[in-house]
Amino acid sequence: MPPHTDPSHPRTYRGRLAPSPTGYLHLGHARTFWTAQTRAQQHHGTLILRNDDLDASRSRPHFVAAMLEDLAWFGFQWHEGPDRGGPFAPYSQSERLPQYQAAFHRLQQQEAVYPCSCSRHDVLRALAAPHAGDDDPVYPGICRPPHSPKATGTRINWRFRVPDRTPIEFHDVACGPQRFVAGVDFGDFIVWRHDGLPAYHLACVVDDALMRVTEVVRGADLLRSTARQLLLYQALAWQAPAFCHCPLLTDERGVRLAKRHDALSLRTLRTQGATPDSLRSRW
Repeated sequence: MPPHTDPSHPRTYRGRLAPSPTGYLHLGHARTFWTAQTRAQQHHGTLILRNDDLDASRSRPHFVAAMLEDLAWFGFQWHEGPDRGGPFAPYSQSERLPQYQAAFHRLQQQEAVYPCSCSRHDVLRALAAPHAGDDDPVYPGICRPPHSPKATGTRINWRFRVPDRTPIEFHDVACGPQRFVAGVDFGDFIVWRHDGLPAYHLACVVDDALMRVTEVVRGADLLRSTARQLLLYQALAWQAPAFCHCPLLTDERGVRLAKRHDALSLRTLRTQGATPDSLRSRW
């Protein structure tokens, strides 16, 4: 069944799993995805599998194959995929460029976005912040119209202009009330990259809206991203889903799990004799 293209369509519960094939799935992925599957089951809803493979420099076919194998081994069951691929094929973002382009052009027509030639180094230098952490630094408006010259050059990104000092509030199913202030907690963010591809926030919003996802279950490290994405839903006049941000799993040193934690990848744990039931019992 192909995804519906009208986000205003009546909504029954629809959840999604959206791994990126840039490494092997680890135990943190499994716990968050299991929460997503459990919530879909509780609501007698549909669970979608999406392959978020826009990062061509890091995505690999063998990671996609491993992802499907690991999900099936762990006991995940999804209910929808492209007709041509059969029941176990995921949707792939790399095949959905026309949908992203259409949304981007709508933002351009609304003058909600503007071209920017700044590199990350330019932004950090302007902020005098050489250690900005994992999240994007607040963009200082170097290319922001109308007070800045129009960006020129070959590496033009397009930024979404956030409404300065505007609070973005939402209730998270797992984390409770959330509040971020646009222009303070985050700044103008990139939605279209210089290489002709959508940035994460735009691709995520387009897919979740057009696939009629009613609740997004993901890690708590993406709470701030939700505030940005809610602005895109508003600009595109699409109904936003509910959000459930799960606590992150950490290693023995308290560092959140990432794909570099090979010792806790599902493939490694399986070769060590772990079973899905034994891993889930730790939660």
